[in-house]
Amino acid sequence: MAIKYRLIKESRECMARLGVVETPHGNFETPVFMAVGTQATVKTLTREELLALGAEIILGNTYHLWVQPGNSVIREAGGLHAFMNWERPILTDSGGFQVFSLAKLRDIKEEGVRFRHHKSGARLFLSPEKAIEIQNDLGSDIMMAFDECPPYPSSYDYLKESADRTLRWAERCLKAHKNKDRQALFGIVQGGEFEDLRKYSAEELVRMDFDGYAIGGLSVGEPKEIQNRVLAFTTPLLPKNKPRYLMGVGSPGMILDAVERGVDMFDCVLPTRIARHGTAMTVRGRVNIANKEFERDFSPLDPACDCYTCKHYTRAYLRHLFKAGEILGMRLVSIHNIRFLVELTENIRKAIREDRFYEYKEKVYRDYGLHDSDKDF
Repeated sequence: MAIKYRLIKESRECMARLGVVETPHGNFETPVFMAVGTQATVKTLTREELLALGAEIILGNTYHLWVQPGNSVIREAGGLHAFMNWERPILTDSGGFQVFSLAKLRDIKEEGVRFRHHKSGARLFLSPEKAIEIQNDLGSDIMMAFDECPPYPSSYDYLKESADRTLRWAERCLKAHKNKDRQALFGIVQGGEFEDLRKYSAEELVRMDFDGYAIGGLSVGEPKEIQNRVLAFTTPLLPKNKPRYLMGVGSPGMILDAVERGVDMFDCVLPTRIARHGTAMTVRGRVNIANKEFERDFSPLDPACDCYTCKHYTRAYLRHLFKAGEILGMRLVSIHNIRFLVELTENIRKAIREDRFYEYKEKVYRDYGLHDSDKDF
């Protein structure tokens, strides 16, 4: 097996758990937030900065790396780790989400998906076998099976058909996988908001014996109560001795809710995306640093943060950078936002270890002014 999950501790309060995932490129503790390096880079940040922020694992995007620079180029470079000079673990998604969210004129068939490139309009085809071939070339520590990510809301009949197809594709991914000794492969549970479909999808994937399991089809616009209900129902169906990954989640409230329900791994473009527009995550909620109120505010962006940005620069300076259109502002707020979520998961692990998860969750909710009905902060 390419990776190994060790369960360190289960919370006495809820389904939260503490663990370690061992990979060929080192270990990482869970729960963990994975910074997204879509095109072999976490936008604007260097390897050294990511290491300083405590990033233990990052994510690469199969679709984008396939179309630019091409998986063959990365293979010739020695794999994605060598290509981007990152020696710690990497997870790659299957490319499926981008096909269904970005592609023009897609046509879903049993053999795969035919679609047009999201920018050039060029005709492309992605199948389970092709998604695995690309990821084998990339050499990531953890690969994802090719799945269909249906929109919310979708009808029961459509979700049943989609879940069935995703299961057939999962079997094809397992057969196509060539590097089982050094690359793990995760299956993706689908089924929308319907518990019987989630149960069916989870049980069939567990029967196939993947190295880990992702819960897909959430954080796609559904109400928070549906997401939490699906997670509470689905995670107990997955093996305790393997990692559980909730795809596309990166807000503090949603991470805490998912950890409470037994999830181990998270990723999202949120921290760097909002940073490029001047929005910072702080212990008191989001701050738009370009606002007039910060023009003469010479305090740190977030006094509670230990990142490079908060140690060396003021709110007034950061506001000036954004008002002047300077790229440095985007970089500095990206540094802070990634550190914010990495530190959040560090604190979550500490709280689970000390049996005070709910105390910590309540503190975060209180500090942000969150309520149980809120989807985000």
